[in-house]
Amino acid sequence: MPSSRLSFFHLLLLGLTLGVLAWSGHAPKDRFVWLLEVLPVLLGLPLLMWTWARFPFTSLAYGLMALHALILMVGGHYTYAEMPLFDWVREQFGLARNHYDRLGHVAQGFFPAIVAREILLRTSPLTPGGWLFFLTTCVCLALSAFYELIEWWVAAASGEEAVAFLATQGDVWDTQWDMFLALLGALCSQLLLRRWHDRQLRPMLIQDAP
Repeated sequence: MPSSRLSFFHLLLLGLTLGVLAWSGHAPKDRFVWLLEVLPVLLGLPLLMWTWARFPFTSLAYGLMALHALILMVGGHYTYAEMPLFDWVREQFGLARNHYDRLGHVAQGFFPAIVAREILLRTSPLTPGGWLFFLTTCVCLALSAFYELIEWWVAAASGEEAVAFLATQGDVWDTQWDMFLALLGALCSQLLLRRWHDRQLRPMLIQDAP
């Protein structure tokens, strides 16, 4: 069984996440949008704490999850279409839209890819290679597509209240862009981080073995 000892790094990630969550929830631009955007954090954080002792992830995976939570919480506070820093970027470079939403969908593939890869390696017969790469990518695409379905359901149920949550900013191809960017994020994550991930996973795979 992998070690479940809390380190300073893990406590720092937890404290940072909770701190940003508290900031994010203080007077957000739209409370309904905030709840929708940070719901993965509100559900995921207790789940990770509950599974900590029996299935701790690598430090790399936890760090990436914290970064993803940060992007979600900042987007929830300002809404993805009105994040101030990316408003400044839009004005400086004459862009047609606030691209924080695009960043969020790259992150939707980039960060979950390592988490999915770790779960597949530790709970299935898969080993590093082509099939693992392909199936990890499929998991990330499925998550992205399911998120688009959630956006559709929310929009159908709440009407105009969901406009800020959808963050389409007038782009009729926004859904396709979202899934494509998640795909790119998942591919880049595996190509850039798999060796680092494998090094951290090696002792855990040995301890996980029956």
